[in-house]
Amino acid sequence: MSDSNPDATRVELYPGFFSERKRSFLEFGELKASLFAFDSGVAAVQLENAVSELVMLPFQGQQIWSATFGGRNVTMKSMFDQPRSTDDYLQTYGGFLLHCGFTAMGVPTEEDDHPLHGELPNATFQKAWLVSGEDAGGPYIGLGGQYRHTVAFTYNYTATPMVKLYAGAKETQVSLRCRNCKNTPMGYMYLAHANYRPVDGGRIVYSAKVSPQSVRVRRSIPGHVKPGAEYLDFLNRLGDSPEEHHVLDPTLSFDPELVFSIDYEADAEGWAHTLQVHPDGSADYVRHRPEQLPIGVRWISRTPDQDALGLALPSTAEPEGRAAEVAKGNVRELEGGGVWRCDYTLGTLDARDVGQVEEKIAGIIQDA
Repeated sequence: MSDSNPDATRVELYPGFFSERKRSFLEFGELKASLFAFDSGVAAVQLENAVSELVMLPFQGQQIWSATFGGRNVTMKSMFDQPRSTDDYLQTYGGFLLHCGFTAMGVPTEEDDHPLHGELPNATFQKAWLVSGEDAGGPYIGLGGQYRHTVAFTYNYTATPMVKLYAGAKETQVSLRCRNCKNTPMGYMYLAHANYRPVDGGRIVYSAKVSPQSVRVRRSIPGHVKPGAEYLDFLNRLGDSPEEHHVLDPTLSFDPELVFSIDYEADAEGWAHTLQVHPDGSADYVRHRPEQLPIGVRWISRTPDQDALGLALPSTAEPEGRAAEVAKGNVRELEGGGVWRCDYTLGTLDARDVGQVEEKIAGIIQDA
């Protein structure tokens, strides 16, 4: 996957382009980009092909606010029917994909001074653009942009995400490039917070050896979580037997949330694979590169008001906040002028393709 196709068409976007009336802005065969603004005033881009649709926020974190693949809305259930214009993470939380980081990520502890999941989730992007073209994957349309984060004496970096939707695809290709604009190194953290909607009876299948050491349930309880006795009992069981969460039984206590950190194994091409296999045989699908994002975080929250499955949140670290991850040695360093990049795929699979991916996962685990 490349986002530097020299033959691509690129159209810059500006806040004045967006109004409450949705209008078609760019078309390329079956691919289409429309612009509108939510009632909250947040600008939105709708990317479409013949079978799928993404609603993205070009100037607010470049979030994928909602995703529909093959006619099925895969986005988590939340308390928000539209995004709000705020940089407070919990006051507008309901999107399908949020970029988290980049100076810090995770739940801050008393030793931290960073906001929940860092500055990227609702960052105000200074630039946004649409692209269309054709590469090895076929015709595509996409949204990209750039956010520059500068704090005197401390940080100076740019984040440049790209989301591509290909003709006929029931998935989207995501990349992120971050450049350290300083001449000195900076520590960095990143997590791709992709929030699917869980399905009762869904099976979670993934390319990792399952043990308490490689699929680690988070034992610490964040301040916004108020656990009961049933929850604490389930948490203790998962510490010894993490496979108990592999089938999404609605009687299990995923209220308010459970979090795992997973050591993934990759195939010969460097990809790790994760499925939520639905009872009808279809599946939700995440593919990522452990060489770029070595820890797979899984987040599950099933409450009367929120229903979410962070099936695989590819990450550079566990989500315990910067201070804890520094102590673990999980905060990486980007040299002055250096560039870091990650790539991943989010989408769905038809039932006819799920068996092939399950076989691939089984082979990866056997060979690991």
